[in-house]
Amino acid sequence: MNNNIQLKIKAAKISVFVGFIMLFAKLSAYFLTGSSAIFSDAAESVIHVMATSLALYSIILSSKPPDKNHLYGHGNVEYFSAGIEGLLIIVAALTIIYFAVSDMITGYIPQQLDWGTAIIGAAGLVNLVLGFYLVKKGKQTNSLALIANGKHILTDSYTSLVVVIGLLIVLLTDIYLIDPIAALVVGLNIIFTGYKLVRQSVGGLMNETDKTQLAKIANTLKNNREENWIDLHNLRFWSAGDKIFIDFHLVLPYFLNIQEAHDIEDRISDSINDSVGSAQTIVHFDFCTKDYCKICDVSDCSVRFEDKSINIPWNEDKMIKDTYVSNPPPEITSL
Repeated sequence: MNNNIQLKIKAAKISVFVGFIMLFAKLSAYFLTGSSAIFSDAAESVIHVMATSLALYSIILSSKPPDKNHLYGHGNVEYFSAGIEGLLIIVAALTIIYFAVSDMITGYIPQQLDWGTAIIGAAGLVNLVLGFYLVKKGKQTNSLALIANGKHILTDSYTSLVVVIGLLIVLLTDIYLIDPIAALVVGLNIIFTGYKLVRQSVGGLMNETDKTQLAKIANTLKNNREENWIDLHNLRFWSAGDKIFIDFHLVLPYFLNIQEAHDIEDRISDSINDSVGSAQTIVHFDFCTKDYCKICDVSDCSVRFEDKSINIPWNEDKMIKDTYVSNPPPEITSL
């Protein structure tokens, strides 16, 4: 098991362990006070424990090597994990809103809010540290499950902050209606967090283009371009867990042999791995024709039909499109 996977599993286990402790603390605070605001925080912690357990399972499953039923590995399970976590957050939010409105109608008066406020405040600080830790480790290991879990826990800590502020106001003013109002604010806020996680999950499952990753790959190819690389087109990539799968077409001089082309692919793979991390890069090599002469940089070509006359910028917009010959840019069609 590589170090990246070990880091992910360790972070997920810490999240589950701390989650159970925070759940116990918040449930204790709720049973002590009967506060709607504290109930909202405790309800989110129930979802947190379920979600972190699911995240741990998905990380362990995604770390398994490819098999005959999953030739690309199991990385996409992390998208399912993030999506389910988002749905669970939305369910928790709707539950919180329901009980908050109910308490607003009945006018329930909570008890021992001083102790409840102290417990929720301490739990919020712990979750704040844990959330930033998980997001950091998730980005470090390229794990959507950890990032999603970390963002959920950060939301939990912000929820605790809102609850603490609301309870302090209640303690200072004896206006008990503020308690369910604070719970209502919490519920409405975490619905938005749940939606973002579901949206991110759906985007991952549908292989939505990561614009930041695309720019990084395109810049790597541009900065490492060699003289024999005449044209690059049909760039595609998708992610599964911490693995990125990349493929594109590269036009080379037709007189290069297979070994030379293979060496080029090795250099490309090394440069991409240095840039984006663990990637599987497949290059489809095309041979040049006379139509490429006007954009070709090869200086010692003995079979050139015409001199180079046009410079085509190598950027992400150009790379994701079809070949220069099939899809000439405006600077050529206008000639």
